[in-house]
Amino acid sequence: MAITFKDFAKEVLAKSDIPLTPQEIWDEGVKQALDKELKSRGATPWSTIGAQLFVDTRDNEKTLFIKVGKRPARFYLKLKQDELPKNIIEKIEEKEQKAPTTKATFHERELHPLLAYFANANPLFNRGRNIYTKTIFHEKSTKKGLNEWLHPDMVGFYLPIDDWNTDLLDFNKITDNNSLKLFSFELKIKLDKSNYRESFFQAVSNSTWAHEGYLVASSIANDDDLLSELERLSMSFGIGIIKLNLDDIDSSSVLFHAKKRENLDWETMNKLSERNPDFMKFLKDIKIDFESKRIHKNEYDKIIDPYKHIEDKIANKY
Repeated sequence: MAITFKDFAKEVLAKSDIPLTPQEIWDEGVKQALDKELKSRGATPWSTIGAQLFVDTRDNEKTLFIKVGKRPARFYLKLKQDELPKNIIEKIEEKEQKAPTTKATFHERELHPLLAYFANANPLFNRGRNIYTKTIFHEKSTKKGLNEWLHPDMVGFYLPIDDWNTDLLDFNKITDNNSLKLFSFELKIKLDKSNYRESFFQAVSNSTWAHEGYLVASSIANDDDLLSELERLSMSFGIGIIKLNLDDIDSSSVLFHAKKRENLDWETMNKLSERNPDFMKFLKDIKIDFESKRIHKNEYDKIIDPYKHIEDKIANKY
């Protein structure tokens, strides 16, 4: 008999002596071959487990689970909560700190393949849509200086070519073409109190041409005041915030979703097209894809194995 994700979590936590993160629940369940009993899996089942447990433990008196800790949140069976020591989270964190780790120092450009994978594979971001990205090389631009904040680091798009029938696509050509969705991404290695405002408004400046603009970072300071300020700015200006998790790229998350724009800044799009050949080609390729009803994937950032990318970086292979 097939089981649900909550059944999966219940089975794993019943055998665990400590609270586990959604990723740890998934990993333990795979070891027990429980993944083979699931009704469905999806691309990132650990994210689905986390989402369902977060919802289930929120204002639900009948839940079988409890949430323990905040960053990261861990889950445990409610009926076993009396068995947990009061300082269990401190002990777990202390043990994790003592464990040997190997970190790699990434440059911003080296984050691009990870974001390309995230945009295409993470259902919490793409909602099941195939979103393709393209890196914009600033060094190719003409007339630099005043245009420093004109260029996004990466751009992306969605066309429902694989989701709609051909007749509907043809009909869409004679409408306002609202099937096309454009994305803008500004990438940073880290966000903290020293750089968040400049980084945020850089993302604001270079995303007015897109339907959705995002500020992306691989490290965001664990600071409640900073997160509150990022949330306030996001709500005020509509820029989304994405955190890439370099320890587990599939656990990357959208902290705040972007506010969708209906009206695009065509003047900025025209200016960016004149200044940067990569952006101009990006627009031309989308037009070709729409007219041919086929996504020419080779024209966009390659979707790679993100874990191998990180392993190669750690091993200094590039």
